[in-house]
Formats: sequence, structure tokens, C-alpha cells
Amino acid sequence: MSSNLNWLDKEPKRLDEEASAAARARQAQLTKPPGALGELETLAITLAGWQGRVPSIERVHISVFAADHGVADEGVSAFPAAVTAQMIKNFVRGGAAINVLARVLDATLEVINLGTIGQAVTAGAHDVALGPGSANFVNGPAMTDAQLAGALEAGRQSVERALDGGAQLYIGGDMGIGNTTAAAALGCALLSVKPEALAGPGTGLDERGVAHKAAVIRRALEKHGGHLRTARDALRRVGGFEIAALVGAYVRCAQLGLPALIDGFICGAAALAASRLCPGAQAWWLFAHRSREPGHAAILTALEARPLLDLGMRLGEGSGAAVAVPLLRLACELHAGMATFAEAGVSGKL
Repeated sequence: MSSNLNWLDKEPKRLDEEASAAARARQAQLTKPPGALGELETLAITLAGWQGRVPSIERVHISVFAADHGVADEGVSAFPAAVTAQMIKNFVRGGAAINVLARVLDATLEVINLGTIGQAVTAGAHDVALGPGSANFVNGPAMTDAQLAGALEAGRQSVERALDGGAQLYIGGDMGIGNTTAAAALGCALLSVKPEALAGPGTGLDERGVAHKAAVIRRALEKHGGHLRTARDALRRVGGFEIAALVGAYVRCAQLGLPALIDGFICGAAALAASRLCPGAQAWWLFAHRSREPGHAAILTALEARPLLDLGMRLGEGSGAAVAVPLLRLACELHAGMATFAEAGVSGKL
């Protein structure tokens, strides 16, 4: 598999400033006090700048990336690694939370299997043969150069499929036992913070389990040392297949001008890496919610991100992002459907 990553160097697409200005002007004419709809007004203006017209969010694409992690061998999860492959089957059968949300939203949902223990092929999923999960990064790099390139490419291709299907909004989701450890390690490398700042309960670890997870991350960071200076190196050494795929997807969304709605902790860590690989890409992202996973707060702060929701969620799968979609749709409907003061014959000033 080629390890050519030159496509990552392409700059993000420019926003449509005229459409943003037109949306801002319309908001000032709608039958309400200025700013009375708060962030819903800001969302409509942002979406208009992305779409270059009166905004609409009808067609949503969700890609759930799944992979196993070698670091799970260190006992960092409350669930066994076999759950990853089992959940891929559950996604394909339509039984997971993200399946329910996708049905309610009438969203397109695809599952990308990047590599699990046993490398089982799952009918109904996009199978990308990168190996039986990433390697245990306590002992060495999580990925080879070719595996990193393949994972990034899988994210890139998912965005291009979404655009080919007419998507107006992209959501990336994640599944992989051990991936909160990988996300925390990646975040520590990129933010230069201690493992205790980002390690959390994940699938349900107790206080002792979280302390063990932090110790595992510390060992990994000491192992890789000075090889974590760039986002690409950090991603290859302490990331994971599905995290790298999300990075590729978020970069490609910005390059092609497809708005991305970022989910929780895992996706946040991927967005942080993507922002380092493609400066300016964040202009094409919204952050859906504040995860209950404690490390997410530090990542949101680093990205200067204001999440739309705070519901105590920490499931992953893209579920928190999917829950936020109705807010975007309502912002669009209010922007397009409300009458202006002139249309309603209402005085706009005292």
C-alpha cells in the first residue's frame, strides 16, 4: 500500500464571505430582537458561509471507523478486545445507538472495518485490510508508515463518497476497544501534558483502572520520547487506525468544503491532530458536544472549541454528533422560514 501523503498538504477551501454577510444581514431583519436566538443565529450564518447560499442540512453522512488496538493487551479497558468485531456486526445489523440515530435523522450510515483481531471480514462493512489492529504502542510504533497512509486514505475516501452522495454534513464516528487510551496518549503528545490530565474511565474503569491507564500512557510516552514532535509522528506512534482515519476525514472535509460535525473525545483527539496537519481546517468544523470523558475538556480548550451540547455522553460511534443535528436543522429552518420585519409589517425599532 502506498505511503504517499502529499494530499494532506492541500489547503482548506475558502469560506464564502458574501454568503455569510448575506445571512448576517438577514438575521438582522428577522422578527426578533437582535441576537435573541443566540447560537442558532451564529450557526445559520456559519452554515451559509460553508454552503454559499441559504443554509440547509437535509443530507447527513455518517462514517463509523472501527479497529482494534494492541495497547488493549495492557488491560486498559473494562471490555475485552473481542467487543470491537462484535460491535462491527451490531452496526451492520442496525442494533447500535448510531443506527437508531441515523434512522431518525434519515442519514446515510456506513461502517469501515480497518482491522480487528482475527481480521474477520464483515459483510455489509467496508473492509480495509490494514492488519489485525494497531500494535501495542508501549513496545513500539502503533502503525507502520503504510498503515498510517492507508488509514488516512480510508478517511479521505469516506468523505469523497459522502460528497458523491450529495452530503451536506459529515459525521465521523469511532469504535475500538482501547481507543480512549490511544486518544489520551495522542493528546498528551500533542499538548505536552501529563497522562493524568487526559486519562479517563473509557468503557467504565474505576479509579484504580484509570491510574493504571495513565501509567501505561506514561510508559508509551517515555518509550517514544523525542519521536513525538510532529502530529504525523505522534499519530503513527501512539494513535490507532480509526483515529488516523478520522484525521484524514477531517482534513479532507476542510479541503473539499464539506462541513464536519465533530463528536467526543476520540474524534476530538483526531481533530486536534488534523488541525496540526492542515492549518485552517478547523474553519470547516463544528463541535457537537462536551464528552463526559474528562480529557475532552483539555482538547476542546486547545482547539478553542465551543461544543453545542453538554449531555454527559461518552459513547462514541458519532452518537453525540448525531444528537446535535436537529439543532443545525432548526437553525436553518428559523433562518429561512421566519418573516422579516418588512414582510410581517412589524416595526423593527421603537
